[in-house]
Amino acid sequence: MTLHRTVLANGLTVLSEHMPGVRSVSFGAWVRAASLHESPERMGVSHLLEHMVFKGTDRRSAHEIALSLEALGGSLDAYTSREHTVYQGRVLDEHLLEAADVIGDIVFRPTLRESDLALERKVILEEIGMVEDTPDDLVFELHNELLWGPHPYGYSILGTRETVSKLGVKDLRTLHDRAYHPGHLVIAAAGNVEHERLLDVLAKTGWVDAAPRDATPLVSPAPVVLPPASRYVAREGAQTHVVMGTEAVPHGDPCRFPLLLLSMLLGGGMSSRLFQRVREELGLAYNVYTYQSFHADSGLHGVYVATAPESAGAALDAIRDELRRVVEEGLPSSEIAMGRQQLKGQVTLSLESVSSRMYRAASVELYGEPFRTLDELLVLIDAITDDDVARVAREFFDPDQMSVLSLGPQAPE
Repeated sequence: MTLHRTVLANGLTVLSEHMPGVRSVSFGAWVRAASLHESPERMGVSHLLEHMVFKGTDRRSAHEIALSLEALGGSLDAYTSREHTVYQGRVLDEHLLEAADVIGDIVFRPTLRESDLALERKVILEEIGMVEDTPDDLVFELHNELLWGPHPYGYSILGTRETVSKLGVKDLRTLHDRAYHPGHLVIAAAGNVEHERLLDVLAKTGWVDAAPRDATPLVSPAPVVLPPASRYVAREGAQTHVVMGTEAVPHGDPCRFPLLLLSMLLGGGMSSRLFQRVREELGLAYNVYTYQSFHADSGLHGVYVATAPESAGAALDAIRDELRRVVEEGLPSSEIAMGRQQLKGQVTLSLESVSSRMYRAASVELYGEPFRTLDELLVLIDAITDDDVARVAREFFDPDQMSVLSLGPQAPE
């Protein structure tokens, strides 16, 4: 497979990968603006703007936007992450023009009316309330605060009730004017699409005509991780939820693949060490798993467990014991070999999806990584050595270096 890349005269970067044998296309627009670029008093403005562009444009009502791709059997959605705001659609290949047209419409021409903001603010406040009522979501938000402190990585992407209530149309227009233009956008498409056809579609739907503006990257502070800490937050409920984790490597770091492999073996499924120990052998939890996120300049990883309040201390001790064992003793070569096969299988299966291929194409541009074919990725995974795994275990999985956030009716004892 080949990744095609074009930078248009107005600064828009376009990437595509053709996948023969499919009848669909995933099309996405990445805006290089998100919670990482927000000030404390405007926390949540990127997410609010992501919602507001769906309320209407000069050409479409909110209802017409909602119908635009669904009526064709496709889908249209968006999300705000730490580093980017993303608008994406998946459609039959014959409807690529419609997907590019509606996404271009909401990206470049939202009306951003005061009356719509009053209603959408209520929706966001309900979304914040939903997180507050969902402890297995809230515990990650609280752990981010504990790990990153006042850095934007510790912010809530949704914002707070206070910040969202104060954000106005002026704040939305300021962000839109600063970031929603070609120099800050990356277009990626994958599926049954040829690159020249994609460029033709972009020309027909106005992307090529969008005026260039200041393409200076938005400012974001360098991440500073706080020393390891523990915090308990009292909360009524049937379970105590615990997240323990620490900083990890950036997206482009070569340690990412050994870290992924070790994390998978520790908590990536039913066969993982933590699942087998904490759930199957000790019966201390229904749900225990590892997680990780990789950003351009940093990352994080950790372990989540939910358990009965009276069992939380024992579950946490079992997790720490397992992590220490891996740090001190490493893993047998046979287990690492199994992990390589497991990781290769996961990567191979994921890249059969047009959406996954679209994300991979965008990542090449967003994180400055070389484009690697599936075979090249598999070679990288095969090259992970026992020493690589032992090194990332010592550097990132020492439980004494992890910050611990527990949420529930009783602190782990």
